Amino acid sequence: MILKKATVLIVDDDPDVLTAVKLLLKTEAGEVITEKNPENLNWLLQRNQVDLVLLDMNFNSAINTGNEGLYWLRKVKEWKPNVCVIMITAYGDIDLAVRSLKEGANDFIVKPWHNEKLIDTIKELLDKKEGTKPLKTTSKSGSQTSILGESDVMQDIFFKVNKIAPTDANILILGENGTGKDLIAKAIHERSLRADKPFVKVDVGALTDSLFESELFGHKKGAYTDAREDRTGRFEDAEGGTLFLDEIGNISLQQQAKLLTVLQNRQVTRLGTNKAVDIDIRLICATNLPLYELANENRFRKDLIYRINTVEINMPPLRKRNEDIVILARHFAKVYASKYLKPSVDFDAAALIKLKGYNYPGNVRELQYTIERAVIMADDHILRPDDLIFSILETQPDVVVDDDNIPLSIMEKNAILRVIDKHNGNITRAAKELGLTRTALYRRLSKYDI
Repeated sequence: MILKKATVLIVDDDPDVLTAVKLLLKTEAGEVITEKNPENLNWLLQRNQVDLVLLDMNFNSAINTGNEGLYWLRKVKEWKPNVCVIMITAYGDIDLAVRSLKEGANDFIVKPWHNEKLIDTIKELLDKKEGTKPLKTTSKSGSQTSILGESDVMQDIFFKVNKIAPTDANILILGENGTGKDLIAKAIHERSLRADKPFVKVDVGALTDSLFESELFGHKKGAYTDAREDRTGRFEDAEGGTLFLDEIGNISLQQQAKLLTVLQNRQVTRLGTNKAVDIDIRLICATNLPLYELANENRFRKDLIYRINTVEINMPPLRKRNEDIVILARHFAKVYASKYLKPSVDFDAAALIKLKGYNYPGNVRELQYTIERAVIMADDHILRPDDLIFSILETQPDVVVDDDNIPLSIMEKNAILRVIDKHNGNITRAAKELGLTRTALYRRLSKYDI
C-alpha cells in the first residue's frame, strides 16, 4: 500500500510526540489520527480503516501490567491481526522492544528518531505485500550498493536485518564465499544506532599468530622489533561503532582464547603495556566454514560461538535462489555498462536461459564477474549465450549422481536446460531433440520457471 493512501494511528500519552509525528506525516499519509489514551484503541480501530499503528511502549493508564505497550500490542493484534504495528521506545527499553517483535510487532523506533528513517520504515511495512525492498549499503566513495533479491529466503534475510540492526546483538553471518556476507554486515551497521560511528573490517583468517594481537589490540612503541611507534588496534579503531571480523572460522585455538577474553572483559590491552582500555563496539563475525562441526571436532571453542552468535544469519548460495539470478544479472549489466561507458545492455532469451541453468559455485561474485566480462567484451547492446563465459576457476569435477534419488521433475528440468544450452537457446532445435513441439516445450519452460 502507498503511504499517501494509508491511515496511520499514533497512540502516545506525550502530546509533544503526537504533535511531532502528526506534523511529520501530515503531507506523507492519507490520514493521521492521534490518541493519548490507549483505552480508546478498540473504538478507534473499529471506527476507522487503520493501516498502521504507532504505539508507545509505556503509558500511565488504568492498566498496570508492568509494561502497558506489550499489553496494548497484544490487544491490537487480537482486534485487528492484519494491522501493522510499530512500537515507540526509549533507548533504555530496546530489550523490551525486541521482545515486542516476538509478540507480533512489525518494527520499533527509538526516541529520538530520524524523521527520514521513520518515514522509510512506515513505507517499507506498507509495501511489504508487494515485496521487501532491497537493502542498500554505501561504499567509501559514497556510492550505494544494493543487496537484491525477490526470493523468499532473501526476503526473510532483509526482514531479519531490519529487525536486528537497531540492537547491539552480536551477529554471526554464515555462508559460502561470494554470497555477500560483507554487504550484509555493512547493511546492519548502517541501520544501527552506531551508523555515524566507524565500521571496521578485519580479515582475521589472514592474520598470523604474531600479527593477530598487534592488529586487533594494538601495541606500544618497542613492544617488538618493528614496533617503531604506538599503534591502536582495530578494536579501538571501531570504538562506538561496529567491528566486522571476517573469516573467523580460520583462526587458531590460541587466537580464539585471546579474542574470547577481550569480548568477555570488554577491554583490550596493547602489546607492550599492562594497561587495559575499555571498548564499546558492536561485533559482527562471518565465516564460510561450518562452525558447529568444527566445535564438535574441538577446532573451535563452543563458548566463543555462544559469545559471537546472539543472532545468526545464513546467506544462501545463489543456486538456492534461482529466481534472483536474472534480477542480479540485469543489475550488474546496468552497473558495468555505466562504468565502462557502454550503451544500455540487456540479455536475449537464450542468454537468460543459460544464466538460470548454471550452478554458480562462485555464487553472486562469480555472476558479477561474468557479467562484467560480458559487458566489456560485447560488440552489441544485447548479450547472447556466447558472451557469457563462466570462470574456469570455479569448474568442478563431475559428480556421480544416484538417479534413483532424484525426482523425475528435476531430471526433466535438467535435461531441458542441457539441450537448450547445447543449441544456444534455439527453442525449435531444442524441442526437436527433446521430441516435443515448440508449444509443449514452452509449457515446460513456464512450469519449471526457466
